Amino acid sequence: MRIRSARTLPVAVAVAATVTGSLSWAPTASAQSADPAPSASTSSTPRNAAEPETGGVAILKKDPGGDVLAGASFALFDSAGKEAASGKTDAQGKLAFQDLAPGVYRLKEVSSGSNLHDTVDDQDVIVTPDTDTPLTIVDPFKDASVLLKAKDDKTGKLLAGSTVNIGSGDKTLLTLTTGSDGTAAGKLPINSRIGTDFWVKQVKAPAGYDLYKPPKEFKAKPGDPVTVTTTNAETATTPPPTERPTDKPTDKPTDKPTDKPSDKPTLGKPGKDEDTPAPSDSATPTSDETASSTAAPAPEGSLAHTGADATPWLLGGAGLLIVAGGGALVVARRRRTGDATDEN
Repeated sequence: MRIRSARTLPVAVAVAATVTGSLSWAPTASAQSADPAPSASTSSTPRNAAEPETGGVAILKKDPGGDVLAGASFALFDSAGKEAASGKTDAQGKLAFQDLAPGVYRLKEVSSGSNLHDTVDDQDVIVTPDTDTPLTIVDPFKDASVLLKAKDDKTGKLLAGSTVNIGSGDKTLLTLTTGSDGTAAGKLPINSRIGTDFWVKQVKAPAGYDLYKPPKEFKAKPGDPVTVTTTNAETATTPPPTERPTDKPTDKPTDKPTDKPSDKPTLGKPGKDEDTPAPSDSATPTSDETASSTAAPAPEGSLAHTGADATPWLLGGAGLLIVAGGGALVVARRRRTGDATDEN
């Protein structure tokens, strides 16, 4: 009897397992539960890893005056250069990019959304898990465009070589020099929505012109073109004197009277040669002297006829009388000599 029951027990167990459709050995199950196997919570880790951690970027847009700017467009690019997000700031100047994988991104401002403001340079943004990275971006006002002109104050001709300093307050911001066309251009920074006050001062005038000394003032608004004109007067030139007065006497005749007698006869006064004839060694003038006396030139600038023209005739008559007297004297001597001979 005992031997049968021992042999039939395994068969009964096998039949029971076939009926239930499962096989469970109690001792084996208890042995497995006693082993230090990993817990159910530890084995569920792959389930949380399937949900990636993300972060974001929160942008606040302003201008230098502190006013928020709406309508500014931004684009965000990942490390591969692919656009990851884009959008525009709202009425409060805010824009948020969310659900971004952690990493380094490149933020680009596409448009400021304003005619008065300029965009900023691209910048890198680091996105960290479970955090919205805050960014405050300040858009500068657009520069004003300034055009400098230098002109002749009378003709309006554009002049090259005019150098000016342009500044605000006590600071010089820009230096311009006009070129061959008489103009120069530059940019001026603006720090207010209503504009900025500037001054311009010429530090070098064009060649041949006087310096324009008083500074000029003007106002420029963001993005506006401004023209500044300086006018210059031509430098007055004085011709050099033809003769410089000196203390040394010169050989050239001057209009001033001098104490030195002149060889030329003066008006109304006969010259020395005409006034007093040169004395002769002989009591009887020769024919050459007579001819010289009769052929004396008339003085320069004569007065009205007062009988002075008869002088040559009188001198000629006197000469004849002297010659006649000399001849008579010779004849008388000969007679005396003849009479003395006759007496002997």
